[in-house]
Amino acid sequence: MTAFNGRPVLVTGASGGIGGATVRHLVEAGADVIASGRSMDGLEDVVSQTGARALPFDLNSEDSISGALSGLDLWGVVNCGGFGGEIASPMETDIAVFDQVISINTRGALLVTKYASREMIRLGAGGSIVNVSSQASLAALHGHISYASSKAALDSITRVSALELGQYNIRVNSVNPTVVMTPMSAWYWGRPEIEGPFLDAMPLHRWATEDEIAAPIVFLLGDGASMISGASLPIDGGYTAR
Repeated sequence: MTAFNGRPVLVTGASGGIGGATVRHLVEAGADVIASGRSMDGLEDVVSQTGARALPFDLNSEDSISGALSGLDLWGVVNCGGFGGEIASPMETDIAVFDQVISINTRGALLVTKYASREMIRLGAGGSIVNVSSQASLAALHGHISYASSKAALDSITRVSALELGQYNIRVNSVNPTVVMTPMSAWYWGRPEIEGPFLDAMPLHRWATEDEIAAPIVFLLGDGASMISGASLPIDGGYTAR
C-alpha cells in the first residue's frame, strides 16, 4: 500500500460513491484528506466515518473554488465531483443540460486544477492530480453526448496539465471507469435491454465496484506511479480494448 505520510490530498465529490471510497482508501494509506462537496450536510457521513477534513465549495463557481483553495496547503488532488446530466441523442439533447454537465465536469475540474496547482507550486514539494473521467470519453455510448463530451475534454485537460505542470514535479493523470451499479445509475444501466448487451460486450462481464475505482486512483496519486503522467487509465473490465 502506498504510504502518503500525512500529505494533504483534496478529494472533490467526496459525498458520492467513488469519491467516498477514495477518501477511505486515502485515509487508510496515511493521507491528510480534505473532503469536498457542495454542502457540509452532504459531507457529514464521510467525515464522521473517516476523520477527513470537510471543505465544501461549489464547482459551478470560480469564486467559491478560489476562496476555498487559496492559501490551502496541498500535495494531491482527486477531481471526482461530477454530474451525469441526461440520456439523449445529439438530436434530442437539452443544451441547458449540456452546459451544466460541462460546467461541473470540465470547467469545475479545470478551476480546481487552476487554484490547487498554484498552491502545490507554492509549496514546492511536487504532487499528483487524478481526474475521474469515464469510459464514455474513450468509446461511443448511446445517449451520452453531453457526458462523453465533458469527459473527453477532461482527458485533454489531463494531458495539457501534465505537460504544463511537469516542470514542478506535479503529475496529472485520468482514470476512465465503467459503470458502478448504484441506485443512481440503475435507472438506466439496470434495464435488461441496456445491461445485457453492454455486459456481453465487456470481457469481464460485470460492473465495477467503488473500491475497484478508488484503488487505482490511490495508486496513480502515490509514489509507485512516480513516472506516470498524462495517462488515461481505463478501469472498464476490458470494454474499450475490444
